Amino acid sequence: MPGASGAAGAGRARHPAAPYVTSLPGAGRKWLWAAHVGGGAAGGRMASSAGLALCGQTLVVRGGSRFLATSTASSDDDVLFAYDCSTAAEKSQESKGEDGQPADKGSDTILASTFSKSGSYFALTDDSKRLILFRTKPWQCLSVRTVVRRCTALTFTASEEKLLVADKSGDVYSFSVLEPQGCGKLELGHLSMLLDVAVSPDDCYVLTADRDEKIRVSWAAAPHSIESFCLGHTEFVSRIFVVPDHPELLLSASGDRTLRLWEYRSGRELHCCHLTSPQEPAEPRGDERFAASRITYRNQDGCVALLCDCIPAVYVFQLDAARQQLVYRQRLTFRHRVWDIAFEEGRGLWVLQDHREAPLVLCRPVGGQWQAAPEDAAVEKVSAHLRGNWAMLEGVAGVDVGFSGLYKATFDNVTAYLRKKEERLQKRRQNPAAGPNGQAKKMKPGEASLRCPS
Repeated sequence: MPGASGAAGAGRARHPAAPYVTSLPGAGRKWLWAAHVGGGAAGGRMASSAGLALCGQTLVVRGGSRFLATSTASSDDDVLFAYDCSTAAEKSQESKGEDGQPADKGSDTILASTFSKSGSYFALTDDSKRLILFRTKPWQCLSVRTVVRRCTALTFTASEEKLLVADKSGDVYSFSVLEPQGCGKLELGHLSMLLDVAVSPDDCYVLTADRDEKIRVSWAAAPHSIESFCLGHTEFVSRIFVVPDHPELLLSASGDRTLRLWEYRSGRELHCCHLTSPQEPAEPRGDERFAASRITYRNQDGCVALLCDCIPAVYVFQLDAARQQLVYRQRLTFRHRVWDIAFEEGRGLWVLQDHREAPLVLCRPVGGQWQAAPEDAAVEKVSAHLRGNWAMLEGVAGVDVGFSGLYKATFDNVTAYLRKKEERLQKRRQNPAAGPNGQAKKMKPGEASLRCPS
């Protein structure tokens, strides 16, 4: 719907945990509740496990409040950079919750992180409502700024002049990169929690994915102007990804266990792949719930890798841009829980897993099938760094994170109402003289004689 309009800041119109309610027709005032309950893990906010970010040959691994940055080059003279958010200077101002008590100050856990397109900048947001910006060549902390609410996703614009931050209440704020101390500016708002944000390669459009099944495409220059909506998912949209070498295409994943391909400017769905847990995508779907926690892409061959939460497996697809479809290739399974994945051009797919002896696995295509590389000097070098700093990952090893708290919950009291109503009707049919509650109807004096013919 080109030219539609959405007011900026509309994300504050409703609390993100407030339920949406739909009713069944013909049931009087009896309701079937289809509600979003809770707000994810960690008491209403999105929790975060370990994460992996990669740009060029610079690799970042995060866990808890810390992250390590190193190089994937095989040389031994690379510099290891470590940072702990608990030492960051600026803390958010103390705020009060709905009950008037002081709100939770946060745990300093890193919630989201990302590189700029060139890899010159790196940014993260943590559980203490801080946005921390770094320069990577060499590594240096440029600023520590506060955000209004805890964030769920962030991304740099292609020009690397701004940093867009999406938060749990549905708002997107922009922060200047060129002026690292500048305050944030409200750009747009949704009526529900935002789960991801992306920018088109030409910086013309801002794409946002929310908890209520929608993907919105807004004009970057005037975010209140909406270019289109990509509608079709039946659960929250967990991840979106604009294909770099096909900038008109968008990939999205959802709690409905689908991976979809869109022409996002028109909002047209081009292809939909259904995922399953133990079976291949082409087989009937099971009952298990899961959503994608990462979409990563390799430019050189159009390979798409999809990581789903709670499943130690990675789905591999091939993007056929000419036919505008996704082709399923294989399913990589692992013996340990997979935390995150990232492609490195020219090298392969990096996999971060919950295994101290081998925290990183590098997968490469061999004979058309992806498989773990037997030995790699870069993998061993980075894995040694992680083993030496395993304490930052040990704290998240047993944490159950994901999207389980974001699914719609159905509260059905219509069935019970209709069953009781049918029981009452059956009693009336069996005993027509009975009252509405099954009791004998009392006759008023003279009522019988009035009804008898004279």
